[in-house]
Amino acid sequence: MTDKPSLHYWHLFTDANGTSRQKRCAMGKFDLKPIQPGAAPQWQGEKSSGTMTTMVTVLPVGWIGDWHENPKPQWIIPLSGRWFVEAMDGTRAEMGPGELAFGGDQNCKMQDGKTGHRSGTVGDAPAVLMIVQLDEVDAPAPCAFS
Repeated sequence: MTDKPSLHYWHLFTDANGTSRQKRCAMGKFDLKPIQPGAAPQWQGEKSSGTMTTMVTVLPVGWIGDWHENPKPQWIIPLSGRWFVEAMDGTRAEMGPGELAFGGDQNCKMQDGKTGHRSGTVGDAPAVLMIVQLDEVDAPAPCAFS
């Protein structure tokens, strides 16, 4: 069997001063077990539970959104194309298929006309994103999904 995986993701969060920031984090708590009795073992890491809403969104070529907060704590998974997320602190992360982001920048304070983050497409193709919104009220701490 292969070595225990380690997956990286960008975690967008709000610091104590109300500024959005991004941090590169790693998930490494995986257990090799079957997903159900009788299935072959696979690496599994339970990261969230509870009520969630899943949607797919398509950002057109050249799309750049206004500054805003994520409506709820949410995972963003690019399915095709590339997109970027820019935090209030100036950190900009670009992502494509196979990369993960967690948006937890709720409760930011307006600074220099900015609150939360802005995002947009990169390149000459639309960005197709799967979004999994958690119905939790509070966003988890940076790198909480270890």
